Amino acid sequence: MNRKHVVFGGLTAVGGLGALVLGIGLVGCRPTSHPTAPSDLGTPSSTATMEAVLDEPGPVTVETVVGANWAVPRSAVINLEHPKAKAKGLEDGDEPIEVVFHALRHPTRGLFLVDTGVERALRDHPADAAPRGIIVRFMKMETMKVTHDTAGWLAQQPGPPAGVFLTHIHLDHITGMRDVPSTTPVYVGPGETTERHPLNGFVRRSTNAALADKGPLRTWAFAPHAQDAGNDDAFAGVIDVFGDGTVWALWVPGHTEGSIAFAVRTPDGPVLLTGDASHTAWGWENGVEPGTFSADGERSVESLRELQALAKRHPTIDIRLGHQRLPDTRRGS
Repeated sequence: MNRKHVVFGGLTAVGGLGALVLGIGLVGCRPTSHPTAPSDLGTPSSTATMEAVLDEPGPVTVETVVGANWAVPRSAVINLEHPKAKAKGLEDGDEPIEVVFHALRHPTRGLFLVDTGVERALRDHPADAAPRGIIVRFMKMETMKVTHDTAGWLAQQPGPPAGVFLTHIHLDHITGMRDVPSTTPVYVGPGETTERHPLNGFVRRSTNAALADKGPLRTWAFAPHAQDAGNDDAFAGVIDVFGDGTVWALWVPGHTEGSIAFAVRTPDGPVLLTGDASHTAWGWENGVEPGTFSADGERSVESLRELQALAKRHPTIDIRLGHQRLPDTRRGS
């Protein structure tokens, strides 16, 4: 069965909002009207090329910063229809999560953020924050407990970020964008800004507000590679971000069309940033894909399988999930 879900960063077409969408008859639209442009960064590569060097120590450090604690429906982040979830007796309810961003420090390229955490205004002046209107109520954003706002964290750094790499453009991953300098280039996956659905009519205003003063979103140009032909564990696309084999962008569609994970070579070994290809510790440990927050369930299953196969082949990899921490971060095996 082709299991597909309607998604927007914490919002599903269920209950009142779904009825409202049908009632007003919105025409499907893109999640943002923000302009895009081809990426000026990154070289298409292959899964095989990445894995040949992944376990070698590298020069990039990764700091994960928790911007806020929150809770979302468990059915959204874990597929409760999966046989393992049913056997466990998992039921819907509040699932505690963290809203995070990752800071990559490259010795010559500088500081890059993966996602953006939480903007200061969301804590101090909610009415002025990028998320606004009906979307805030349905996402229950007033329950978000901000611990580290992005503006405060950036103020403590020696210089501004050289770029932002978005795993995807759901609001909980771009809510810190307005704290990022307007001159900072922002990179997204292919198709991330073009998926159409009626619910985008509700999130579009907030997404546009978060991106308002930024330049065009620079879209990664993934390309098939002969080295990966016939390899069922190969990713849909791989990009050598800086051309030096230190940071790799992995195309993992399913949660959204343009979802991206990142593999990073650090002095302490490889780090895998899954983005929302896997939200939760239970989902990762049991091989159960996210639930109703994901746009395409079948592709979500495949992308999670590919990430877990990568982790199994590289058992020292430090796995950092989209919204929860593993009990032991080195869970590649």
